[in-house]
Amino acid sequence: MADAPDTLVLERHRDLVAVGPYGIWVRRAVLALLSAAAILALLNVFGQRPTTQSAAASSASLDLYAPEHLRSGLLWSARFHIHANDELKKATLVLDPGWAEGMAINTIEPSPVGEASKNGRLSFELGHIPKGQSFILFMQFQVNATNVAWRRPQNVELDDGDRQILFIHRHVTIYP
Repeated sequence: MADAPDTLVLERHRDLVAVGPYGIWVRRAVLALLSAAAILALLNVFGQRPTTQSAAASSASLDLYAPEHLRSGLLWSARFHIHANDELKKATLVLDPGWAEGMAINTIEPSPVGEASKNGRLSFELGHIPKGQSFILFMQFQVNATNVAWRRPQNVELDDGDRQILFIHRHVTIYP
């Protein structure tokens, strides 16, 4: 059998003689906390699993497929699926500032016809969507590593010109 390395003292490191009465329990508690964090991560508590949220009106429906829980530095995407029950002459998707605060918007596909600010919110003009047709908008994001906000609104509004058609109320939780 090989000898113990010079820097190890078997009585202290193997037999835990000098640890004290609570030392072993402190080690076990730290190990239990690390194990609990790993199990919670496996159960998707710290997220990125996307969920689908839907809203419908007589003239259109909108399905949003995006995660509600994010981690700092995470790359993620959102899909906005619009189905026009009636003709939408000037479909516009309006997003709360929470979609851009502390985020890097990497790409938007297909590119909107126009981009603007509507009372401090992101406004993407999608153009004409004929009756019975669908339009799918993909957006890719990255959470900034210095983002420390835990929960923020990420509401979505679908307009046809100046007329609001539907609204999805949602929040995103960002873990450091």
